[in-house]
Amino acid sequence: MSDELNVMEVLKYPNPILQKKSQPVEVFDDDLAKFVQDLFSAMRVHDGVGLAAPQVGVLKKVAVIEYDGKSYVLINPRVVDQKGIQDSEEGCLSFPGIYAHVTRPQWVKVETRDINGGTLELEAEGYTARAFLHEMDHLNGKLFIDYLSTLKRNTIKKKIAKHTGGHF
Repeated sequence: MSDELNVMEVLKYPNPILQKKSQPVEVFDDDLAKFVQDLFSAMRVHDGVGLAAPQVGVLKKVAVIEYDGKSYVLINPRVVDQKGIQDSEEGCLSFPGIYAHVTRPQWVKVETRDINGGTLELEAEGYTARAFLHEMDHLNGKLFIDYLSTLKRNTIKKKIAKHTGGHF
């Protein structure tokens, strides 16, 4: 049986779970370690750079990122410092085929927990900082389209509704 048969489904917008706040992780055990590995597997199968627990229907503050040969696990993360500005195109596995320019900090320092519950600080810049902040937004029920103007956001919503037959 291949891993692809057991991969978690990535929820697509407008699933309401995507806009709910996640709860902090309080238990650091084998179940959490397996969940993190499952998140990495799902992210890789879907060709993502990052994936947050809410995107697979789990409202826990856990996200994974893999970019430029480095892997990151963010558990209960919080931004402790940020600098600069970058404006670049962003996409999301929960919005297949949708991209938009989003302004975010150029550099970020994040305090997070590791898989064993230890506290560490991670620094990221450029695209990696963007990925950290994008995934952390998911943990707080915020989506990248929330940064867009009402006009751009409504255009994206109409495009999604047209392809899914849904209405907003």
